[in-house]
Amino acid sequence: MKETIYTIPVNDAYNSDLECPLCQLRKRCEDNEIEYYLGPSLMEPDTRIITNKTGFCPDHMAKLNKQVTNRLGLALVLHTHLLDYDKDITEDLSEAAPAKAGLLKGRNGDYKNTLRSLADRIDKRTSDCPVCEKMNKTIERYNEVIMHMFSHDAEFREKFMNTKSHCLPHTASLLRTAAAKLSQNDAADFVTALAKSNKEYFEELEKDVEWFTLKFDYRNKDKPWGNSKNAIQRSMRFLSSDTGEFNEG
Repeated sequence: MKETIYTIPVNDAYNSDLECPLCQLRKRCEDNEIEYYLGPSLMEPDTRIITNKTGFCPDHMAKLNKQVTNRLGLALVLHTHLLDYDKDITEDLSEAAPAKAGLLKGRNGDYKNTLRSLADRIDKRTSDCPVCEKMNKTIERYNEVIMHMFSHDAEFREKFMNTKSHCLPHTASLLRTAAAKLSQNDAADFVTALAKSNKEYFEELEKDVEWFTLKFDYRNKDKPWGNSKNAIQRSMRFLSSDTGEFNEG
């Protein structure tokens, strides 16, 4: 099968021995987007229109902050985002306070809808994130590429069937894409392989986490750790698909 701009990174991820190939693809996309939004793009009007309106989610705000190579760029993005946010929210927040009930004016329940509506607007602005949006779209595209390669590339099918694991969030995304893109026969082989690796990895993690707990028993103090030393981190990565916050060491 001829390699393309999408199949090359998919093949690279499935050639590695690391956990969850899709987590690797997600991390690569995330790193590229963080670099993009702190690079020359931050001076492009179209990009600033987006970042002024959406800002970044709390997770990616923290990751942008860790990139200390361009503090000025981050400050410029935050400044115009604050200005846009202030213009959109502050006056409405000031006007949202309901009039106090008194002798001339009775109780009025409409203020509750006003407060809820404003809260929803603030929640949306603090949760919208161009990095998340790009990552989600990219993973959707990679899922579709995986389905196509599984159906048309015997070598890749073999790689997929021997993959060590897929984290649970990416297992769910693969199942949804398989339902949309695969024939019944291909889906049978695909889900069988996915279930096999999932079952084996569950058993491995359960055993390693249990041994991690048993090592705290004084009777096991001098027994070898085996693969259990990083069992907590591996389990959290498997459950969450986050490759960055649970690195051991």
